[in-house]
Amino acid sequence: MAQPDSKKIFFENLSGAGKAIAVLTSGGDAQGMNAAVRAVVRMGLYVGAKVYFIHEGYQGMVDGGDNIKEASWESVSSMLQVGGTVIGSARCKEFRTHEGRLKAANNLVQYGITNLCVIGGDGSLTGANLFREEWSGLLAELVEQGLIETDAIQKYSALHIVGMVGSIDNDFCGTDMTIGTDSALHRIIEVVDAIMTTAQSHQRTFVLEVMGRHCGYLALVSALACGADWVLIPEMPPEDGWEDKMCQKLSATRSRGTRLNIIIVAEGAIDRHGKPITSSIVKELVVKCLGFDTRVTILGHVQRGGTPSAFDRILASRMGVEAVLALLETTANTPACVVSLCGNQSVRLPLMECVQMTQEVQKAMDEKRFEEAVKLRGRSFENNLKTYKLLAHRKPESELPTSNFNVAVLNVGAPAAGMNAAVRSAVRVGISEGHKMFAVSDGFEGFYKGQIKEIKWADVGGWTGQGGSLLGTKRTLPAKHVDKIAEQMRKHNINALLIVGGFEAFESLLQLYEARTTYEELCIPMCMLPATISNNVPGTDLSIGADTALNAIVETCDRIKQSASGTKRRVFIIETMGGYCGYLASVGGLAAGADAAYIYEEPFDIRDLQANVEHLTEKMKTSIQRGLVLRNENCNENYTTDFIYQLYSEEGKGVFDSRKNVLGHMQQGGAPSPFDRNFGTKISAKAMQWVTKKLVETFRQGKVNVVLQY
Repeated sequence: MAQPDSKKIFFENLSGAGKAIAVLTSGGDAQGMNAAVRAVVRMGLYVGAKVYFIHEGYQGMVDGGDNIKEASWESVSSMLQVGGTVIGSARCKEFRTHEGRLKAANNLVQYGITNLCVIGGDGSLTGANLFREEWSGLLAELVEQGLIETDAIQKYSALHIVGMVGSIDNDFCGTDMTIGTDSALHRIIEVVDAIMTTAQSHQRTFVLEVMGRHCGYLALVSALACGADWVLIPEMPPEDGWEDKMCQKLSATRSRGTRLNIIIVAEGAIDRHGKPITSSIVKELVVKCLGFDTRVTILGHVQRGGTPSAFDRILASRMGVEAVLALLETTANTPACVVSLCGNQSVRLPLMECVQMTQEVQKAMDEKRFEEAVKLRGRSFENNLKTYKLLAHRKPESELPTSNFNVAVLNVGAPAAGMNAAVRSAVRVGISEGHKMFAVSDGFEGFYKGQIKEIKWADVGGWTGQGGSLLGTKRTLPAKHVDKIAEQMRKHNINALLIVGGFEAFESLLQLYEARTTYEELCIPMCMLPATISNNVPGTDLSIGADTALNAIVETCDRIKQSASGTKRRVFIIETMGGYCGYLASVGGLAAGADAAYIYEEPFDIRDLQANVEHLTEKMKTSIQRGLVLRNENCNENYTTDFIYQLYSEEGKGVFDSRKNVLGHMQQGGAPSPFDRNFGTKISAKAMQWVTKKLVETFRQGKVNVVLQY
């Protein structure tokens, strides 16, 4: 008998009966805010609370009236794929005054609202905390003025605040990622990829200015994701004399045969003396010193617009649910909290501690304590900066350590977007560590056939934005050819192995490990990087390629749903890849707003299918007259996509019609997403540093042997 789901029981035991929750968006808009609003509304309604929209941010709270409206389940339908914020956002000077906050308190009390979910930046969240601290005093004033009854002070004694950070700049300390950042990176990388083709045609240098007045996250990560030649950010201004160094770098890149240069500048970039470095200054410098044909592109508000990425939809949805849980669990003495992302988990942190830390970053920058500013930004920012420096700036041969170790890198299994970024990172970090790097074509099939050649720094230039596998990849496992593989390792004196791939790569590593007792050549450091759209590799939350596949699924679902806008009462059954892993179907369903997702890990029967048909039949009676169902390709051998399609078609007769779509290999194709480029680059760099460490530790008597070490 299946064990009850503890999370489900936890949700069912929660009660929001008698509570009123209001949600508002404030400050600058960010893609994904609507997903957060939707999650707050639906989770609030699920636990039995009343939920209200506050339109136009704090201005709507101050003005009251029609700006405060009760939300229903249907009122947040079709919001997931919409950019910006549909409930509006405005900066409100009046709320900064005591009189403005008094009006806002009066308006909230009229609706019985004592739970506030604020989605915005640090200024919006600071204002919310001040409002919370003044709450009891504001109610006392309202009683004195006769605007509310005396018993309201007792009834609405405490205001509970939970914040979510919506900002494309990712400038809030305490969270790895803010809502909107990933979507902004998508806009930037789309532009960079398009610019690179025209720049290559004309041998041009392009200077791109991206947003980030006080934070260089967008500039730094986009530089890492596209392999930019130079990046300028406010947290780490370049050393004096940077102009000559940059021009030397650009010139050296061109001398190696590269036909273009990309320079990314954050709008708040400064030099060591606090003087602004603008995109036009950089252009004039390149033209004057090198004579290169140079163009400037300022992205501007393009970065704020467009459809939210799959990552932002999922992040915002998870944060919205956590925010409601936090509000339900608060007491009168609970301090205001902010829902943050730590690793892959939603966590609650003290709001004002995070705000103060964010303000400390700006203070450190103002006082020219730049190293400290980078550290205060957090480990993620610091690691991004270190990795960029490691990969973008090649040391002269005379400065490289000489390790005399040979490291081979290969791809195994199905292709996944981001594999090439991982290989590029491994090659360049390996060379920086003093190793000789070898590329193996076509996985282990190419390995035993001897398709092994040395790969240089320049050979992997421009690989980050390439989809698929440029090295070639096969599903062949090594077990049947271990003798030939060992022979090739002996022939090329391979001292370490880096395998990039999915579950086949995982199996391959186990087979090579088991063969160590027979072949001494395999007693070397071996490391695997998870790269599969199925995200089914044990021991990791995420795999390279999964984010790109999710975006392909979500974009397709958006288009399919839109195709039904002129045809009412239609249900779409979409089949996703993933083998026996339901990650793409379940998370894709969350990001696309699916009505149901059928996965292998969660068994279902005909009664579940019937219940879903009945749910959709009821749904079609409302204003929402289209449905979406996702099915993992191997979720059930009998309940196939065709079977489910025919069942829905038959049972829905007279109420709705059905359509089916098998997404297939389009989920494996396309350019890697910014997340996959960045993720592949960083974990590959970390893997190569681990390999170097193990090579040094296990080198004994003129050879590497990891078994002898133990």
